[in-house]
Amino acid sequence: MSRIAKYPVNVPSGVEVKLANDMLSIKGPKGRLEYRVNPKVKVVQEGQLLKFAAADASSFSNAMSGTTRAQVSNMVLGVTKGFEKKMTIIGVGYRAAVQGKNLNLTLGFSHPVVYPIPEGITIECPDQTNIVVKGADKQMVGQVAAEIRAYRSPEPYKGKGVRYSDEHVVKKEAKKK
Repeated sequence: MSRIAKYPVNVPSGVEVKLANDMLSIKGPKGRLEYRVNPKVKVVQEGQLLKFAAADASSFSNAMSGTTRAQVSNMVLGVTKGFEKKMTIIGVGYRAAVQGKNLNLTLGFSHPVVYPIPEGITIECPDQTNIVVKGADKQMVGQVAAEIRAYRSPEPYKGKGVRYSDEHVVKKEAKKK
C-alpha cells in the first residue's frame, strides 16, 4: 500500500464531501472543487474521514491511491484556507495593475501585456511591483503564476523580470575586457 494513501484525510466542519460514482465533490467556504477518481482507487467516507486504498495489487493502482489522497487533501485545504503565490517584478519601468478581469503588465515590451484572469482565481496588486495570485485550486494557482512569470522570466545578468517572491536568481558575471 502507498505510504501516503494509508493516512486518511480529515474533513473539517463546514466542508461538504459528496462521492457519487467516480466524481468526488468538495464544497467549502472558499469554493467548490470536483475530482474524477480513478477506477483503480477505492475511496470510502467514514464520518469526518476519507480513506483511500488501491483497488487491486498493481503498482499503478498503488501509485494512484497516493496521488488521489494528495489531490483530495489539497482540495480540502483549498476550500477551507485557499492557496496563494506571491510574485515580485524587478526592473526599471516594470509594473503590474489589475483592471477588471485583466492583469495589465508593463514588462519592457513595445506593448503592454494583458493577461485575462481565469475563473476561480483572484489576483491582487498591493503595489506596482508585487502580484498576489489566490485561489482554492492549488494546481490552477501555480499554473497562473507560472504563465505570468513566463512573460518575462528573470534574466541571469541583472535579474530583471517577474519572479516568485521566495525565488533566488543566481546572477552571472558579466563579460570582461
